[in-house]
Amino acid sequence: MSVVARSRAELHDALARTRGGGTLALVPTMGALHAGHRALLREAGRVADAVVVSVFVNPLQFGPGEDLERYPRSLEADLEVCAQEGADVVWAPDVATMYPQPPLVTVHAGDAGAVLEGVVRPGHFDGVLTVVCKLFSSVRPDVAVFGQKDAQQLVLVRRMVADLDLGVRVVGVPTVREPDGLALSSRNRHLGPDERRSALALSRGLREGAGAATDGAAAVLAAAAPVLAAEPGVAVDYLTLADPATLSPVTEGATGDALLLVAARVGPTRLIDNVALTLGGAS
Repeated sequence: MSVVARSRAELHDALARTRGGGTLALVPTMGALHAGHRALLREAGRVADAVVVSVFVNPLQFGPGEDLERYPRSLEADLEVCAQEGADVVWAPDVATMYPQPPLVTVHAGDAGAVLEGVVRPGHFDGVLTVVCKLFSSVRPDVAVFGQKDAQQLVLVRRMVADLDLGVRVVGVPTVREPDGLALSSRNRHLGPDERRSALALSRGLREGAGAATDGAAAVLAAAAPVLAAEPGVAVDYLTLADPATLSPVTEGATGDALLLVAARVGPTRLIDNVALTLGGAS
């Protein structure tokens, strides 16, 4: 069974007993764990000697009117997943433990945090980076494991680590999908049957776009956009091609690696997805 730490004292005690002289991996989560999180835990166990999973719904990354209260919470089920996947420690603080007073100093995501998700959710990535920085400070991992589905988050965490000399190796794990292509997300449980069928347009659009990668950036977007537009249950926030390292837009004539990213609302639920592709080469 995993050791469950709810206070900082319990965390420090668990880390002292767990770490020894080996390497430590951290898997930051907001709980509601699914098969995608299992993949993160397995990768963490592969790259390090001990694994810590954080389960914390971070209020700093939710804006007014977002789904903070609606976000699924299932700690007992999460603990079972962590135990099954061999996590050594589960760090499950409450808000008062993580933020004993409202923070005056936070991490600013900069220009790369103001595009894509940052347009729709201003300040979101400041909250993400602040809590990740706090988790790194508390756990002091050698490695941190994140999913590639949250592509912008992964880019920004890597940049924060580099810019602030945090000394943590950041590992990205490929998106895990249902057999029909839907990217796994804790928010998927909010989808009704009709909404779930509508949500498949996101992965279909990405596949169509990736299939046109050899013909260039315009062809990718031209292939993906009609798939999304044809689904009346999907309201697209953005569909864009971006540089995978900087998130800057990819223009026509560019070649090489790119990310095709989409965000959309399906009913009241907001979903994101992305696919890596190679412009001017094999997709």
